[in-house]
Amino acid sequence: MESKPKILIADDAQDVVDLLRKRLRFEGYETIEAYDGEECLLRAKERNPDLIILDIMMPKLDGYEVCRILKSNRKTAYIPVLMLTAKGEVESKVKGLGAGAQDYVAKPFNYAELSARIKSLLAVKAAREKLVQEEKTEALDQMMEGVVHELRNPLTSIGGFARRVLENLGAEDSNRKYMEIIIEEVSRLEKMIKHLVELKTAAISYKEPESLRAVMEEVRNQFQQWCDAEGVEIQMDLSDDLPVICIDRENMKLALSHIVENSIEAMREMPRKVLRVTSSVDEGKVEVSIEDTGRGVPKDKIKYLFDPFFTSKTSGPGLGLTFALRIIQEHRGTISVESEPGKGTVFTIRLPVSRP
Repeated sequence: MESKPKILIADDAQDVVDLLRKRLRFEGYETIEAYDGEECLLRAKERNPDLIILDIMMPKLDGYEVCRILKSNRKTAYIPVLMLTAKGEVESKVKGLGAGAQDYVAKPFNYAELSARIKSLLAVKAAREKLVQEEKTEALDQMMEGVVHELRNPLTSIGGFARRVLENLGAEDSNRKYMEIIIEEVSRLEKMIKHLVELKTAAISYKEPESLRAVMEEVRNQFQQWCDAEGVEIQMDLSDDLPVICIDRENMKLALSHIVENSIEAMREMPRKVLRVTSSVDEGKVEVSIEDTGRGVPKDKIKYLFDPFFTSKTSGPGLGLTFALRIIQEHRGTISVESEPGKGTVFTIRLPVSRP
């Protein structure tokens, strides 16, 4: 399931907090409570809420000071703040906006108005995050182009000469192991460059109706020999009646391959190695889950899994999951991760059934 927006309610009035908690949870939000200014700052730092409802009159630190501190901290500066002011106090509203609040509602508030303002602020926050992500993607594309250009030719030369030297070394030559290390590292970097090129050129050219089951079976066949060599058991439990969906077949196959490859590598040193693929249809979306019995990922690291060059593997950083995320998003899909260290990881891909 996709995570619920988190809303921090900061008010010293228990009845107000209880009312907001009840109504917000009914609307599908997750709530966090704070009853004074210092607790609000602590909860904001710990939980990173999507929005803060902030009362002005609170113990220890008032709402104005809390808002100023939030906006001066890089980690909390962009969390929208909705201030609760006394009815008709124009000065309070002006002072709150001056402290950095994005909006305000006067007490006693009308919940329908409050709800509408919450939705508006969350929509603005989502639009800003999308713009930031697009800017990061553009910067990444420029960086990748430079890296590929500068590294590809030297690596080809290093790898080629190292292989020629290795061919001329005797079987007992002590230098063989060093040349083999060089060749192995060159191969790793060549693979990274290949992924960089994939990521830079990742674009959906043409979508057509395809069977996701058939694509997933091709991916399984692609990795079957490697899994046999690594002792990985593949369990495929895909429904026979999965609806046809519109996808760019080759890019989707590559995206799924990167996820499967990540799962296989995560199981390399585990005593039990099982890769399980299941499917379902829910609310107009096809869901495919890829589950492994690998090392797992700590909870605080899951959010970085799809970042370029992030790794939890011993083999070094990669771009495969970054590519997979981009392709799935270009299909108007989502991907979520659940993981437990020592037990394994589940990637769940959701793709719309209807034709785009």
